[in-house]
Amino acid sequence: MNEYMKVAKELANNNLKTNAGGPFGACIVKNGKIIGKGSNKVLLKNDPTAHAEIMAIREACNNIKSYDLTDCVMYTSCYPCPMCLSAIIWSNIKVVYYGNTKEDADKIGFRDDFIYNYIDNLSKNIQDSNILELKCIDRDETIKEFEKFANKEDKTIY
Repeated sequence: MNEYMKVAKELANNNLKTNAGGPFGACIVKNGKIIGKGSNKVLLKNDPTAHAEIMAIREACNNIKSYDLTDCVMYTSCYPCPMCLSAIIWSNIKVVYYGNTKEDADKIGFRDDFIYNYIDNLSKNIQDSNILELKCIDRDETIKEFEKFANKEDKTIY
């Protein structure tokens, strides 16, 4: 077994004992060294964003003092959910190795398919208000900060 996937698997296995969250674990590797690890802590932290991949990203970024995980690789026990996929992309990780599939997760009760469908429908301008309503209001006011940022000379784009 791959040594880093083994770490992710062990993190997932520990959650079976602690009930801190679902059976998910992840680690992030840079230059052959683990810089961040995480397991699902949704139940422990009462935080729906405390997925293993997010926890690993937070730890890795804290450890290297950067929001940019370019040249890092993630190993995760399961195919990342849409939220985690987005966080992985935002962090500039370009390669993710995963163990279980999203179909495997679905079989044990973790359904992400409705989120994938919702996102897909957004690209077609179709909203499912049973999942989420997105309503644009007060753009004439909120756009002012964007305009100020666009003209800011000392801005950092991330």
